[in-house]
Amino acid sequence: MNVPVAHDVYIALGSNMGDRAGYLEAARKKIAESGIRLTAVSGIYETAPVGYTEQPAFLNQVCRACTALEPQSLLETLQRIETALARRRIVHWGPRTIDLDLLLYDDLHMQTETLTLPHPRMFERAFVLVPLRDVWPAAEIAGKPPAEWIASCADKNGVRPYAPPSKK
Repeated sequence: MNVPVAHDVYIALGSNMGDRAGYLEAARKKIAESGIRLTAVSGIYETAPVGYTEQPAFLNQVCRACTALEPQSLLETLQRIETALARRRIVHWGPRTIDLDLLLYDDLHMQTETLTLPHPRMFERAFVLVPLRDVWPAAEIAGKPPAEWIASCADKNGVRPYAPPSKK
């Protein structure tokens, strides 16, 4: 009997359109419905946009998960979830209902036309590294703990815990 191999993966979630927290929640639900088992979920952080800055603030989060999917199949699953949640790729780094990035897949290093692992820009982005530290505090990525990577990020002061608006 073949037992599927469980791979340890980290997925970044981001949203800056509409009900941002609702989109993060819907994405987590769809990830779980896709047979990807969430094992840890970070806090939610509000962050200023990076790259294209003329857009609303983002909510960001990182999930640790286990999956039997191979990297390319996992990426395709995440892209289908983005499409199901009305993701439109109109402006590079522009506003989006949901953005799902595969950050890490076991200890795999790979580069194809559609997927690079580890995610090539994660080491420059505090909005990814701060929530990653929540779900993997003892991490050492490319020889450094997340705190060292965060200290060198240009956006390190723009990441703050998200406080949902109070309901009246």
